[in-house]
This record gives sequence, structure tokens and C-alpha cells, in this order.
Amino acid sequence: MKKNYLLTPGPTPLPPEVCEALSRPIIHHRTPQFQTVLKEVQESLKAAFQTKNDVFILTSSGTGAMESAVVNLLSWGDKALVIQGGKFGERWTELCQAYGVKPIVIDVEWGKALDPQILKDYLAKEPAIKAVFSTLCETSTGVAFDIKGFAQVTKETGAVLVVDAISGLGAIDLQMDAWGVDVVVSGSQKGFMLPPGLAFISVSKKAWKLVEESKCPKYYFDLKSAKKACDKTDTPFTPAIGIVIALNEALKMMKAEGFENIFARHKKLADATRAAMPALGLSLFSTDAASDAVTAVRVPAGIDGEKLVKTMRDEYGVTMAGGQGEMKGKLFRVAHMGYISEFDIILGIACLEKVLKKMGHAFELGAGVKAAQEVLLK
Repeated sequence: MKKNYLLTPGPTPLPPEVCEALSRPIIHHRTPQFQTVLKEVQESLKAAFQTKNDVFILTSSGTGAMESAVVNLLSWGDKALVIQGGKFGERWTELCQAYGVKPIVIDVEWGKALDPQILKDYLAKEPAIKAVFSTLCETSTGVAFDIKGFAQVTKETGAVLVVDAISGLGAIDLQMDAWGVDVVVSGSQKGFMLPPGLAFISVSKKAWKLVEESKCPKYYFDLKSAKKACDKTDTPFTPAIGIVIALNEALKMMKAEGFENIFARHKKLADATRAAMPALGLSLFSTDAASDAVTAVRVPAGIDGEKLVKTMRDEYGVTMAGGQGEMKGKLFRVAHMGYISEFDIILGIACLEKVLKKMGHAFELGAGVKAAQEVLLK
């Protein structure tokens, strides 16, 4: 017999309340019944984003919200600054290039963060930059960027700060209004504890001025259409009805727990995970700016990284993520976001120990579990 455990940074496990909501009979989206749900969701999303601005719901993966940000804020030939420190920073660059926006790239070494002073220096040299694109949590490296520090820089300029919070929102504190972040995008399948299928985007008043000026072609991801519909508690196109209903349940769970408690829970799980790895003779990929949503770990010498992840999944039912891009086969990633408990983490570490031991890695059996438990008992 084999049970399955999902410890990947998206998709993440679904709570029973979400599964129950997804099993309900479908309803029509142009009805008072759905409108009641949508109104609740719209207000609850504002709490999750920590904003008074509208949060638009798109039927797509998180990349759809990223594309929406580019095409609604910018025009052909505009300059944008991209903080690129991993696979998803690269995605901002690719999206800009696809629409004729000229990206100026700050290449950050994978596994490292960026000092906001460097951003400030770039913007001083290039006053024509209209938007700065960053990630909150770079899922491919396990790095959390200093969004508060970046916002302090962009507030003093004409540039808007656009943040990919797809794998961070709902796990890591991001105060959109208080910090002065202009655009935040996210997705359903990570901290929000839902299946893939919904994306979210919120836009500040400063950034909305760029929406009014943008000349990029757009239709499905047109935020002007989204706003017209949102103002009437509606959607411009057919939404993923079942996932919106499930989102309402997930947001109720999050509000009941309290966002401060959610952030503290994620930090504790992250600390436990990070304590376990050195105890097993493993090194963390990021130490100075590690994310509380996902931990990236270097594969030790002599161990096949892809085989490690595959064996945990196929033989023991524990799915972690491998490395991406240039770190493929060199990293594995353990997620501790969303509907993850202390014992999910303990089980994942125990499985990792078993497979590493079978593959010949030298360490004291049980050391990782012990180190994690010591953190969790505090």
C-alpha cells in the first residue's frame, strides 16, 4: 500500500473543505447565486492582498496574470526593468520581449537576493523605465526578494513595481497598500490551497494610469473589461465556476486562521525544514534570503538528483520538486505552503532520509527528523 503526499511548490494539497466545494453541482455564472459567492470572494481577496484596490479574477494559470500585467501597463518600445534571479524572473523578461517591451535585466545570481540600493542605482541611470518586475518568492531557487525595500525605491520614481507573488501570497507577508506595491499577481494552486485554474491581479491608482495609456494588444486579459465587470460583481467571460466557489471556502479558512498566524505557521515549517537539511549533511541553496514558502536544497555529490526525486515519488508516494533550468538535477525543492502540517514535513524528511540512505549518502539516520522536531517543539 502506498499513500501519496504532495510537497511541491504548486500544485499544493487541497483541504477537505475545498474538495467538498469542488464536488458540488455546477451553477450558472450569470445568476444571483453565483454573484453572492463572487461578491464574498472579491472582498476576501482584498484582505489576502492587503489592499483596498480591486482584485481581478482571471481564468488562467498565474502566467496569465503576469501577461495581463505586461500588456495592460506597457506599450511597444517602452522600457522595463526586470529583476531576474531564477526561472520565473526570466519569465518576466520573455513576456516583455513578446510584446515589444524593452527589458533592462538585472541578472541576480541564482540563490541570492538583491540589495534595493542596486535597484535605486539602475532607476537613476534609466529614468525612462516605466515598470519594475520582480518576484516575491522565486520558486525555482527558494529566494524571497525584499519587496518592501523595492517599493521604497519605486515610490520615489515614476516607475511602478509589479510583483509576481504566485508562490508567495498566502504564505509570506506582502502588504500591497502599506508598502506601496503597485501591481501584485498571484495564482490559485499554491498558498490559496486550490487546483490550478485561477489567477489574480490587483492594480494601484498609480499603475492604473499606465493601464489607461497602454497600447499593447489585448482582449482576454484586458483589465478595463475586467474592471467594468468587477464593478457589477460580474466577470467579463465564463469563469472557472467551481474553483471560484472553492476559493470562497479557502478564503474563509484563511480568514478564520488569521493571516498573521498563517505567516507564522509557514515560517515555523520553513525553519524546521531548513534545520533538517544540514543535519543530513545537505546544504541549502539560499541562506541569506530563504523563502518561507519553499526550500531549495543542493543535491549532494555522488547522488543523482533526478533519481532522488523520482524514487521518493514512485516508491514512497512523496512528491517533492526537482531543480529547474540551469539547476535541473542539482537541486530538490521542498514546499511548506498552503495546506501543509507539521507532520507532513516530518514525513517528507523521513522519506528523504530513507532514500538518501539507500542511495549511499552518509549521515546519521533520524538526524533530520530530530532537528526538525526540535524546531517544531519550541
